[in-house]
Amino acid sequence: MVPIKVGVIGCGNISAVYFKNCRAFEALEMVACADLDASRAQARAAEFGVRACAVDELLGDPAIELVLNLTVPQAHAAVNQAALAAGKHAYSEKPLATTREAGLATLAAARQAGRRLGCAPDTVLGGGLQTCRWLMDQGAIGQPVAAMACMPSHGHESWHPDPEFYYKAGGGPLFDMGPYYLSALVTLLGPVQRVSGAARISFPERVITSQPRQGQKITVETPTHAVGTLEFAAGPIATLLTSFDMWAANLPRIEIYGSEGSLSVPDPNTFGGPVRLWRPGGEWQEVPLMHAHTGNSRGLGLADLAQAINDGRPHRASGELGYHVLDIMQAILDSAREGRRIELASQCPRPAPMPT
Repeated sequence: MVPIKVGVIGCGNISAVYFKNCRAFEALEMVACADLDASRAQARAAEFGVRACAVDELLGDPAIELVLNLTVPQAHAAVNQAALAAGKHAYSEKPLATTREAGLATLAAARQAGRRLGCAPDTVLGGGLQTCRWLMDQGAIGQPVAAMACMPSHGHESWHPDPEFYYKAGGGPLFDMGPYYLSALVTLLGPVQRVSGAARISFPERVITSQPRQGQKITVETPTHAVGTLEFAAGPIATLLTSFDMWAANLPRIEIYGSEGSLSVPDPNTFGGPVRLWRPGGEWQEVPLMHAHTGNSRGLGLADLAQAINDGRPHRASGELGYHVLDIMQAILDSAREGRRIELASQCPRPAPMPT
């Protein structure tokens, strides 16, 4: 198989693990990187032996077939659309966009260009969540009835070098971490049909305690505590909690409750376990993982997209899934603001399971 040549736009914090991991996938060849801050692109290029260039130069290079978009969320749609317009396939960090309108425009751009559009997270393709998928497909907990998904934290200003964008439109705990939890729930339970939500800004100002911006203040412009009730098309009802306002909590990451048992799902921001199963008359039992990619495998979704191009099959971390997740998140905020349940217009198929 001839690997697909990849150019990276956005050389911030997360780019290092993508560069490191993607070199191990036979379907990918990392060849170039670009950033609005040329010094960051040059640093990554020197670190990983690729070519640093300007964004326009990367988009204009006919040898580059696939653009990996690692920019800040507010730029995702514009960069994805520019890559597609340049005749490239595009794979974006989450979220796909920060508004429905931008997300739909990106899907339309991919259709018009006849190119693939993918979107993180790809943690759902890891050994932990894929083992959960296998168990559910085998009927291990019977008919799914309900689910709980919780992401409690106190925000990113204590550790992230540049945390301000997490508190602006398109950020917050819902848009930052919600995609991991929602992608996992849709993978396990199918698409969501209806949403209701509540949200608030608990602290209107945040003080950065990390370097290099220690002491600077952030004006919070997006909800930092959001709760959603998700009604799935197949019947289950789930509760989603995402927060930057909680110091500590004893809550499950994700649990799925069925007619014949319960399933404890590992942290959806990781690729591994533990996976635990409870059946009537027994106790919680840890289940051995049945799939590969249990360590940090960020880039797996990008490799699956490249492999899918060669195989002529749908890729798993798709733009359609990314848009459905965006639609759910936006609906939670719409419901919180408008005080009503929101019927979703989007649907997407469950991604195909990974091989055991």
